[in-house]
Amino acid sequence: MNTDLSIIKLISEASLVVQIVIALLVFASFLSWALILVKSGKLRQARRATEKFDEQFWSGISLNTLYDELGEKNQRQALERIFYDGFHEYKRIYSAEANVSFPVVDAVGRTMRVAVAREVSQLEQNIAFLATVGSTAPYLGLFGTVWGIMNSFISIGAMKQATLAVVAPGIAEALIATAFGLFAAIPASIAYNRFNDSIDHLDLSYENFKDEFLSLLERQILLKKG
Repeated sequence: MNTDLSIIKLISEASLVVQIVIALLVFASFLSWALILVKSGKLRQARRATEKFDEQFWSGISLNTLYDELGEKNQRQALERIFYDGFHEYKRIYSAEANVSFPVVDAVGRTMRVAVAREVSQLEQNIAFLATVGSTAPYLGLFGTVWGIMNSFISIGAMKQATLAVVAPGIAEALIATAFGLFAAIPASIAYNRFNDSIDHLDLSYENFKDEFLSLLERQILLKKG
């Protein structure tokens, strides 16, 4: 007796519940891979922009010159935006009041903290979906497997005898749901962990730059007062 155990054949003959489960898992996997590709590009772009600006900032260029150059850009990324927002606040304070009596560095620091939080929030956007897929897809696949095996045993119970050739298609059909669940969950979980690690490194770079810039700004203010 020849039994067709091809995946397409098994899915087409599976119960409606198992087919719905597989369809949901395929859809979740498609969305996960689309998000992985988009987010990988954005993180790569953020890393390159951070390295490029960090090199430019420590090249000895004047802060005013750097600020003016960034002011001419339509879009600022990563450290560019953090620096620009901080230095813009610094210039705004001094242009608004000749004799500044409050801690300027603290005011600039608060502005830069907001900018850092905004950058990190944009990098973290939508990656929670990967965590959701990674944690729920195996259980959804397991549900499809349990349902398929339950139906298989019900069908076997209606037969007078059950051979391996009769049982195998039903069991294989059920186990496909688990396979699809793992297929959706594993890449999503790996990508989520890698993205979190990359974002943590970028966040640390932003924080370090903020602290270094505030120290530099404080020395400049002291020299200005002296």
